[in-house]
Amino acid sequence: MSDFGGMEDLLQDFLIEAGDLLSGVDNKLVDLERTPNDTSLLNEIFRGFHTIKGGAGFLNATELVTLCHLTENLFDKLRNAELAITPDAMDVILAATGAVRDMFNDLERGQQPAAADPHLIQQLKLAIAGNLPAGGAKAAAPKPAPAAAPAPKAETALVPVAPVVVSHPIGEDGIDWHALYAAVTGVEPTTVAPVAAPKVVVAAAEPEKQLDDHVAEEIIKAAIGRRASDKPGYSGPTGRREVERTRDNSIRVDTSRLDQVLNLSGEIGLTKNRLNALRSDILNGRSDSETLHALDVAVSQLDLLVSDLQNAVMKTRMQPIGRLFQKYPRIARDLARSLGKDVELMLTGEETEIDKTMIEDLSDPIIHLIRNAVDHGVEPTQDRLAAGKTEKSVVRLEARQEGDHIVIIVADDGRGMNAERLRAKALEKGLITDEEANTMDERQSYNLIFLPGFSTATAVSDVSGRGVGMDVVKTNIQKLNGTIDIRSTQGKGTTFIISLPLTLAILPVLVVRLGEQPFAVPLSMVREILPIEAKHVQEVGGRATMVVRGEVLPIYTLSGLLGWPQEYLPEYGVLMQTAERNYVLAIDTFAGREDAVIKSLDAFRPKGVAGVTTLANGQIVLILDMKELLGTNADAGGTTREALLRDRMPAAA
Repeated sequence: MSDFGGMEDLLQDFLIEAGDLLSGVDNKLVDLERTPNDTSLLNEIFRGFHTIKGGAGFLNATELVTLCHLTENLFDKLRNAELAITPDAMDVILAATGAVRDMFNDLERGQQPAAADPHLIQQLKLAIAGNLPAGGAKAAAPKPAPAAAPAPKAETALVPVAPVVVSHPIGEDGIDWHALYAAVTGVEPTTVAPVAAPKVVVAAAEPEKQLDDHVAEEIIKAAIGRRASDKPGYSGPTGRREVERTRDNSIRVDTSRLDQVLNLSGEIGLTKNRLNALRSDILNGRSDSETLHALDVAVSQLDLLVSDLQNAVMKTRMQPIGRLFQKYPRIARDLARSLGKDVELMLTGEETEIDKTMIEDLSDPIIHLIRNAVDHGVEPTQDRLAAGKTEKSVVRLEARQEGDHIVIIVADDGRGMNAERLRAKALEKGLITDEEANTMDERQSYNLIFLPGFSTATAVSDVSGRGVGMDVVKTNIQKLNGTIDIRSTQGKGTTFIISLPLTLAILPVLVVRLGEQPFAVPLSMVREILPIEAKHVQEVGGRATMVVRGEVLPIYTLSGLLGWPQEYLPEYGVLMQTAERNYVLAIDTFAGREDAVIKSLDAFRPKGVAGVTTLANGQIVLILDMKELLGTNADAGGTTREALLRDRMPAAA
């Protein structure tokens, strides 16, 4: 149950506005550390915290107000030049902003925040008094929301604290009530023989009484969201509010964009009325050239208006990527400080707009890439100086729009990547064979870092070394129908280039055919379409290949990938390009390009199918997930030269 009865809407408004303010404060603090004499920055930070404190006070979030007030007092002394900005003072301030963010997480679950760490409060008071000892605080990057927050003291009466007898430890719904009760209360219940229905008996000083099933269940469920995480290792169900808020589905839209949608809707309504009138005229026998011309004009106008409306609606989904970027300078600063490095994160293209549904899914991949750049890419200070570089390293995070794609770049000026070392490490871990290593070029060697379990770290730390992270990056980017590429120069740095479709709602596709059956493949993967001719087809290792501008590419038949019989000989090859490989997809023929409105198959999704769309002629077509098809059916999709050209050999000769 929420602690903010009647103020839910106000709470949500506060969390959105205060969250943006706090992210802005974090970024300004990183800037302030580089320019400690910038009084305008200090004043902006002071105002930000003052605004957060005011909103928290209105919501009666006492502990949040207390923390903000102390931090605000420290800012006040700094901006009045009563105290100097030191690295230790900055650590305390950043630790305070991290604690404020944790309190926001409590508010998101509908709970009043618990008191801040007493050590942090003490450090803030010492900093205000000018008595902060050197190294007295360590700043930490904002922590993710915990699974559940500790229960406020006033609500502990909701949880039965006496030992209980759980007569049916595993309920019919699969819930382990024995484990849940222990996790919630810290008291191990006694298990007796199962009975027909789950019962919870409270053993107290008064005569034993049995609780109603529903009441007992609700008591434990009410406590799960507050107390389950107190039990180490417990990973059971969480509170309902937390589940509902795992993903923010709200969006802020400029009213001018909504006005445009409204105006276009009105014009479409007028055009519809005109078409209805023309339809009535035609049904009544009018088919003169003037009527047909008017019909043609009305249909063309409707086509234009629908296209404009589609674009306008898509723009309502677009958000500046700066809202995603704004949390990264703090993360990069804290990690660099913990590693003893001097790193500046430079942001470019923050105004670039991207589909709102992508922003949350991009967060973790970009964090991994930034951490990778700071930890692995950037050399230690002494190594940079020995190489003739500046002590400070620059990591660049850039976004820009290129055609119907968004390009995101994470680049560092560090040591670069060594292709030979990567191949040797992959061999050592058994991730590739000697034959594969000998045939790899530099680009393929760089892509080894995306293999699960691959890591070049010599020791495992809390930052890296476990071989997870880069494979997650690649997987998440692929889920967004995007690609990731690596460019690196030894001694100069490494650049990761992410290319994403402008929106996930509309996907340009190439419609290909097997016999009379059409399929759609993402146009972003298509480089060109080539006729399959005998003189261009070679056989390498028992597999058919094509030489395209000096590049030997394997041929996969679409029928083989789908497990269909090959009724016709493939006439065309679609040259496909992905981050991992280039290949030729053999098809019967193709029907052209379409802008597909994707409909997902949530209830049932066959392997290798990304979704469905409807063509202009009304036919329903499957959109193929080529990466998944190649991952599962690559062997079946391969073919021999003889099989591919069996009826063409005489003609070719």
